[in-house]
Amino acid sequence: MGKKYVFLDSGIGGLPYFRYFHEKAPYAPAAYVADLEHFPYGEKTREEVIRYAIGVTEKIIARLNPAMIIVVCNTMSTAALDALRQAFPIPFVGTVPAVKVAAEVSANKHIGIIATARTINDPYLDKLIQSFAADCTIEKRADAALIAKIENGLITASDEEKRKAVMPAIRQFQEAGADTLVLACTHFLHLADTFAECAAPAMKIVDSLPGVVSHALDVLPPPSDGETHRSSCYVTGEITERIDRLYRGYCGLFGLDWEGAL
Repeated sequence: MGKKYVFLDSGIGGLPYFRYFHEKAPYAPAAYVADLEHFPYGEKTREEVIRYAIGVTEKIIARLNPAMIIVVCNTMSTAALDALRQAFPIPFVGTVPAVKVAAEVSANKHIGIIATARTINDPYLDKLIQSFAADCTIEKRADAALIAKIENGLITASDEEKRKAVMPAIRQFQEAGADTLVLACTHFLHLADTFAECAAPAMKIVDSLPGVVSHALDVLPPPSDGETHRSSCYVTGEITERIDRLYRGYCGLFGLDWEGAL
């Protein structure tokens, strides 16, 4: 049976979105796909991101026959969402930095954005800032090292280790005078509580999670009752013993069935 909703990311970043979606739509058949073959997307060129996103989407459609794909990756969304919509007949919902929300809640109009290098340097982010935060001062940080730590098990580390991992970013934004921080890579949402704890009370933390899930459910309303479905998780690329162990653990944490290779 095809999965009606498929969530796509380069790794585990989109899992908090998937969990929130499942809370809102418990009867919706869904799957999660991590394109590990091309992780990390944030270090690729715009052209590479588009090519890889189209390639993994072709595999998803052939294997899972989705009615919708939710791209829970800021990098993939900012670089490739238009190309995906042109290439395939199904609807796509993207995830983009919550710049508009940040501009609305910032008191001093000084906003921090933490993301991948690809997102930080993408013209799409500049357009968002021009459209929604033109009157704000923007401090940016690309943090590939923190993203890699999250992908490779930081989410199960101690609270002390998590705080230690986020503090370099927190210090940068605090020293720059930001009162609002945008988590503009979905991996960072795994540490949203840690960011909020370490940033308080000087900075508020914002992200796109509620808006993305709400939009997806508006575009394709889920069943309101019926049979509950187990959700599945797939990855691309070689599944080493380490990846198998990590993703079995992540699936256990987020209530997914581990299916292995897409």
